[in-house]
Amino acid sequence: MTAFSLRLTLVVLLCAVSARSADNSPGTPRPTSLNDTRSTLEKWVETRQLISKTRSDWQSDKEMLEQSIQLFERELKGVEEQMTKLSTNSSQADKERTQADAQLKAATESLDQAKQFAMGFEGQINKLAPQLPKPLQEILKPLLARLPNDAANTKMLATERAQAIVGILNELDKFNNAVTIFSEKRKNDKGEEVAVETVYVGLGAAYFVSDAGDFAGTGTPGATGWDWTVKPELASAVKEVLRTYRNERPPRFISLPATIK
Repeated sequence: MTAFSLRLTLVVLLCAVSARSADNSPGTPRPTSLNDTRSTLEKWVETRQLISKTRSDWQSDKEMLEQSIQLFERELKGVEEQMTKLSTNSSQADKERTQADAQLKAATESLDQAKQFAMGFEGQINKLAPQLPKPLQEILKPLLARLPNDAANTKMLATERAQAIVGILNELDKFNNAVTIFSEKRKNDKGEEVAVETVYVGLGAAYFVSDAGDFAGTGTPGATGWDWTVKPELASAVKEVLRTYRNERPPRFISLPATIK
């Protein structure tokens, strides 16, 4: 209701009250009825104002509620998106965990195989070591010391064991594919130790000769070590091999006996 309509209504009501008072009691004042009418009008005006204020407050509250609803809806949507991401991440985590478990299982199986391989190879190396030439045994001594005493109950890492085995195999391969010369002592027929130079042709044969050339022979690998046979007639040929090895004379074909087992 506008202010003009409110004023018009008040004028009409006042005129109606005045006319009614004049018709009912001409010449006689009626203050009580007029006061009641004024009081009623005031109450009515207050009521209209309260209604208008209530409507205005409700409009403000309505706008605030609508804004709150929009805010809550946005928050709810954000929570739903987070829940969706969590579900996706959980599925991805389960997939990665499954893959990790499979890789761990494969690694464990490979490690077990490596341990079994190491145990078998270490046994063969320990069995072979006494049969190797003494100079090679000295070369391998640091590597052999790295092998576990009890292969089945060792805390030594598989990688460390593999490194030791590979190192031993490398030295064996290097010795077996080369001609090497070492200064040694060998016992003659009288049981006396004589200084000799030994030519090892890989791990298959060896030839020795003393510096004086009066003591010579051959060597072959045996079950418990190398077997040495005295053959004085080979002294000059072995001496020729030594001179050729040291580039003291041009290379030439030198015939030496060999035993194939």
